[in-house]
Amino acid sequence: MSGRIAFEATRRATGDAGLTSAPFPLSTPIAIDTHAHVFTRDLSMASRRRYTPDYDATLADYLRHLDAHGLSHGVLVQPSFLGTDNRFLLSALAQARHRLRGVSVVDPVQITMQELTAMHHAGVRGIRLNLFGLPTPDLHSATWRTLCEHINPLGWHVEVHVPAVRLPEVLPPLLTADCRIVVDHFGRPDPAAGISDSGFRYLLDQAASGRVWVKLSAAYRLWPTEQSATLGHQATEQLLQAFTATRLVWGSDWPHTENQHHANYPRTVAWLRDWVTDPSTLRTLLATTPSALFDIEGDTL
Repeated sequence: MSGRIAFEATRRATGDAGLTSAPFPLSTPIAIDTHAHVFTRDLSMASRRRYTPDYDATLADYLRHLDAHGLSHGVLVQPSFLGTDNRFLLSALAQARHRLRGVSVVDPVQITMQELTAMHHAGVRGIRLNLFGLPTPDLHSATWRTLCEHINPLGWHVEVHVPAVRLPEVLPPLLTADCRIVVDHFGRPDPAAGISDSGFRYLLDQAASGRVWVKLSAAYRLWPTEQSATLGHQATEQLLQAFTATRLVWGSDWPHTENQHHANYPRTVAWLRDWVTDPSTLRTLLATTPSALFDIEGDTL
């Protein structure tokens, strides 16, 4: 079944549930949300976590959001509070195999090449390195070099989630290991400094490597709600100038954990349309770039 046929079949099965009509009338059958999470509150949570959800974010709800906004595919990212237990993520990928890709969290010491290969066949295309509240591991170590040697041939990337000021200690060893890197949430500049943040300026300089991508996502995590749209626009302009749309992707960050009371899917979509008004640039950012990064273009697993 092709991705487009699966997309239409899922739309008919789930319905739009009264959600906003599709705002992305692109001349392409592919449009991708590259950052979302699914979970239920009764799952076993990681012992070391910063947040515990008190609600469910189901796959059915997420697919309805994709349908309502004209998005053909989505990327599910393993939530930090589930640790390295990727079973719920893999189950979700199996239920919508032709619409979803995944980013897992793995233990670099315990993970095996066989497990990584199995995840690849399930639709995983990257690993997440979430260092908020955690020290930076020794990315030059033999353990990390081996992990990079395992994921690079699969075409995977390392998704980096870290305050911008720490990017200079995280990106160089990963680039030295020939990894492709996807930097979360605008690079997470300091809210007070915004695009003047030294870490954000460092991120802009990394465009020359050709192996760094950035997600335009979760502006509400960086700046107060009333400033999110404006400052997100400013950051997008800077990133487009440095990286062009060929190294940028967009993510809804649904269900907006810890921010669900003031953030929602339609608002994140509206922001993107305000930030990127050129249809060709928007098409590249929503379709061409993420389809290649997440191996969606050919719709083969």
